[in-house]
Amino acid sequence: MPNRPVAPVAIAPAAIKNIAPAPHEADDAHWMGLALAQAREAAAAGEVPVGAVVVKDGTLLATGRNSPVATHDPSAHAEVNALRAAAAVLGNYRLEGCTLYVTLEPCAMCSGAMLHARLARVVYGAADPRTGAAGSVVDLFAQPLLNHHTRVTAGVAAESCGALLQDFFRERRQAARETAQPLRDDALRTPEACFDAWREALPPVATVADLPSLAGWRMAYVDTRPGSAEAPVLLALHGWGEWGLLFRHLWPLLPAWRVLVPDLIGFGRSDKPKRGAIHAPAWHAQVLREWLQRLGVRQLAIVHHPDSGALVQALRQPGAPVVTAAWPVEFSHADADIQRAWQAPFPDRGHEAARRALGARKVSTDDLDPDAAARLAARIAPAGSDPMGYSGA
Repeated sequence: MPNRPVAPVAIAPAAIKNIAPAPHEADDAHWMGLALAQAREAAAAGEVPVGAVVVKDGTLLATGRNSPVATHDPSAHAEVNALRAAAAVLGNYRLEGCTLYVTLEPCAMCSGAMLHARLARVVYGAADPRTGAAGSVVDLFAQPLLNHHTRVTAGVAAESCGALLQDFFRERRQAARETAQPLRDDALRTPEACFDAWREALPPVATVADLPSLAGWRMAYVDTRPGSAEAPVLLALHGWGEWGLLFRHLWPLLPAWRVLVPDLIGFGRSDKPKRGAIHAPAWHAQVLREWLQRLGVRQLAIVHHPDSGALVQALRQPGAPVVTAAWPVEFSHADADIQRAWQAPFPDRGHEAARRALGARKVSTDDLDPDAAARLAARIAPAGSDPMGYSGA
């Protein structure tokens, strides 16, 4: 549905009298909370989530949120919308004695409008390293030749303000990937929301779908040092009941390594063909070879779940890249949360074709806990300086 234009909200003078001032000590956090609420409304409308409020003498005058997309107006930033609404309430384009709270550092346009409005103070949440005009890129508020000076307070609720923006742009990138890599008719794709509970434990995920063997199926993977040509490469392979989250405690312990963690086709965040016939170690090995060649990997070591031992043997057949070492993983018992994680990619039976084809009938109870990861990292780390070391698969 198209977005509906949303006007900035001015609080009627009669209503202003009935609004109790916020406690003095908590003013900034209180008003920034209202600005965050406006930012969330902007996100819900498909706009970049920035919100603002204007306050005078401890009383809310107006609110505003980003609306340039809906209004076809490049000036319809949250700050400008809030300034317009506040000026309408006061019947004056001068907003002397007012404070504007905004969730993101204002740009040059909005900073100029604030100075023209003679605001007493501006309070912002997250810094904007690309277009911020209150200190990040330029500082218009510190120009001594201007005839009005507005005080600036930075970093109020910065983490919450920044997280809202990061979530918005992550979802936008995901939507772009979905468009760029459409789902084949013969496969299913687990909704991203199924993985939300474990997202903080994972680095950003990359995807590939244009390898010859994939033929449009999308494979998700983690690359801890993308583009690094010097670092030794470690390929981490989950079993038939897990996905890349299995190695969440291992990759932080190997900062010198480029750790590659694919979700094999049929598992985790990768596409799930509806029929199981495709799932043979030789085919999965061919997909991985093509992917590793795409990444420029010529030799690598492997850590793997015992389930994927046959896949490791297939990867060690002659041909690039060269497998120099392989270590099976020592497992502990997965707690209830991790067992839920292993089930998350399979919201219904239709998603489970690979698991059935490869013999995993139940939810896995395997996990690589911090202690086991530390022991494994201690074995792997020396191989970074002696890449031809070998341990049997």
